[in-house]
Amino acid sequence: MKNIIITGSSSGFGLKAAKDFADKGDKVFATMRNPNGKNLKVKTELEEYSSNIKVVDMDVTNDMSVTNAMNTIFSEAENIDILINNAGIMYIGITEAYSVEQAKFQMETNYFGAIRTIQAVLPSMRKAGKGLIINTSSLVGRMSPPFFGTYTATKHALEGYSQALRYEVSSFGVDVVMVEPGPFGTGLLASGQAPAHSEVLDTYGELAGVPAAMGENFAQMLQSEDAPDPQWVVDAYLKLAETPFGSRPTRTVVGITWGVDEINKLTQPIQDRVLKEMQLENVLGGVSA
Repeated sequence: MKNIIITGSSSGFGLKAAKDFADKGDKVFATMRNPNGKNLKVKTELEEYSSNIKVVDMDVTNDMSVTNAMNTIFSEAENIDILINNAGIMYIGITEAYSVEQAKFQMETNYFGAIRTIQAVLPSMRKAGKGLIINTSSLVGRMSPPFFGTYTATKHALEGYSQALRYEVSSFGVDVVMVEPGPFGTGLLASGQAPAHSEVLDTYGELAGVPAAMGENFAQMLQSEDAPDPQWVVDAYLKLAETPFGSRPTRTVVGITWGVDEINKLTQPIQDRVLKEMQLENVLGGVSA
């Protein structure tokens, strides 16, 4: 039995993953905001689904909330085997029109939120000499399409942090990997906000209406019979969990690829060459692509 923390378990990949890991007999700490408020129905659903699931109140944007949640978890589990950073929000719109505050809020959730949870579990993982951290990134963590600017920035940040951390903690027996989903019907689009600077939109003419139309097209596609199945991402989590240390790929693309699988294949060897260039191969050796 593994002890697993999954953030953002109130919907989408996190909700499905909590159930699937529990079905395998693992102990799942499914974290979410307001489990006794707006997410009470989901909390009840998960805890009635399996006695292996414990829902924990955690807001990844808040230091104290993460600390309190982790204290609760570590009171029941001496070690955490797997952390899945799944919590995230996404805004799609004219990039210039999003305020700094809106950009910061996405960064707090998608990037700083992951750092908070990682720093909470890493000491125990390193002490135990084993552990797996799965950071849910995105295709747009490796490329930058129009209208995703503020969201893309958070995923590029997460990718950079994860890559460096992977090198640094591998000698402790801890793997850091990224899962890069394409578009999936998980409700992520519904988490978005309109740009705060509406006066900027007025200067973009017809282009200002493109993001909304694009979002509608995405929504229709993701509700069609040919839509990618969110289960594919959960299956990627499950496969990574079962793959032995040292054999896990740095990045796993799931669903529509937009060429990111090609980008990863091309750039990872160049990225890993930095160890040789910095004469760190002997210090940080043994890190697989």
